[in-house]
Amino acid sequence: MIDVERLSKHFTVRKHHRGSMAVLRNFLTRDANTVRAVDDVSFSVGSGEIVGYLGPNGAGKSTTIKVLSGLLVPSGGKVSVDGLTPWRDRRQHVRRIGAVFGQRTTLWWDLPVIESLELLQHIYKVPRERFQKNLAAFTDLLGLEEFLGTPVRSLSLGQRMRADLAAALLHEPQLLFLDEPTIGLDVVAKERIRQFILHVNATLGTTVLLTTHDLADVQRLCRRVLIIDHGRLLFDGPLDTLQERFGGERQLVVDYAEEYRDVSDPAARLVRVEGARAVYALPRGGITAGELIRRLSDRMNVRDISILEPDIEATVREIYERKLLERAG
Repeated sequence: MIDVERLSKHFTVRKHHRGSMAVLRNFLTRDANTVRAVDDVSFSVGSGEIVGYLGPNGAGKSTTIKVLSGLLVPSGGKVSVDGLTPWRDRRQHVRRIGAVFGQRTTLWWDLPVIESLELLQHIYKVPRERFQKNLAAFTDLLGLEEFLGTPVRSLSLGQRMRADLAAALLHEPQLLFLDEPTIGLDVVAKERIRQFILHVNATLGTTVLLTTHDLADVQRLCRRVLIIDHGRLLFDGPLDTLQERFGGERQLVVDYAEEYRDVSDPAARLVRVEGARAVYALPRGGITAGELIRRLSDRMNVRDISILEPDIEATVREIYERKLLERAG
């Protein structure tokens, strides 16, 4: 669906001098810096995938999305989206994609939501029967019924994001770009939007490229992640591999049937003991959870067990910090 080869997007930013002669110098000179927003990035996304595109502010995520959606022309490299070049084949391209850009709405500010959706039906030339079918499904899944007759300007952020999602998918695009779709939303609204994304991916086969700072979105939706920082791609692979390679220690939580005097084991570090509960650290490449459980069960009566994976936020932070240390070195 998406094929990106050595994509670059550079911006020229005028220098601003400070001091007593600053105004005159800024006017007379043409000093400028080149900002490499995206720098030699390559990746592919298959049809039907949901891929998380992660990075800190200014990393190049939104710039990449804008190139892929045809809003920006790159400085270099090749991009193909479903066989089209987004900025050259813009009219044909935009009919095949949907996009939700964070807090910027695609709906008409002063119109009721339903009228905005009906306008989009005519713009995209969606057959009436298909429009009615999708509208009914999306209204049910996203809970639009309560505010379909409300002007967009009067909606809460959560309501507007749900309306924007419906608008982006009414014409059944093959590809959906989501740029921070859950930013600023409460827990209930976030989960409703995540459920909807999973539904359209499963039922319509929609490919999704998702940028987000909410790593709960990634854990809930994505099996694969791309990580970008300072315009360069740092990681491309399964979420499980990300945690396996860069994550910290897993933890085994054991609830014993009674409190024992010594619950330590030489094969694993004992993190803490809370009454009849003990927590052990399982280092990567060390003893397996199954083997440790067997060793503990031979000595003590185990009532319950659970395994805690390392926090994905800490894992991503570790990648950024490693790269910053490399640059400093």
